[in-house]
Amino acid sequence: MWRYLVGGLAALLLGGAGWLMLFGDTEDGATARAATILPAMPQSGTAPVEDPPADLPEAPERTREQKRFDRYDKDRDAKITREEYLLSRRKAFAKLDLNGDGQLSFDEWSAKTAKRFTDADADRSGALNASEFATTKPKRKSKRPACACTPTPARDDN
Repeated sequence: MWRYLVGGLAALLLGGAGWLMLFGDTEDGATARAATILPAMPQSGTAPVEDPPADLPEAPERTREQKRFDRYDKDRDAKITREEYLLSRRKAFAKLDLNGDGQLSFDEWSAKTAKRFTDADADRSGALNASEFATTKPKRKSKRPACACTPTPARDDN
C-alpha cells in the first residue's frame, strides 16, 4: 500500500516541477535567462558576431601514424634505423629460435603446434581420433566476462 502512496507523491512532484518550468518565470526573467544562455544571433543586414578569443592552449593532436613512428623510434632521434625497424621481428624470432643458433628450423618453427599435437594424443598412437582432435580447438576470447551471479534459491510457494 505504501508503494502506491510514494508513487503518487512522486508523480505529483514531477508534475509540479514541470508546471514550474513551463509557467513559473515572468516574461522578463525568462528573456534575461535566455539571453545569457543563448548566443546572440546576427540579424539580417548586420555584422556577424565575432568568435571569442581563443586564450586556451590547444594540445597537439598526434595522428595515428605519428604514434606508430614514435613506437619504432627507440632513441628518439626522429629517425628510424634498420635495427629499430626490425627490433620487434628480432624479438619474435628469438622466441622461436629455441636452440639460439640464429637459424630457424622447421621443428623450432612448429614446436608449439607439435606440443599441442603431443598433448592431444592421449593414447600415444601418433594419430588423433575425433575426440582427441576436439581438444585442439582454439580457445576464443570472450568479449563479455562470464556472469558471476549466484543462482537464486528455489522458492516454495504453497
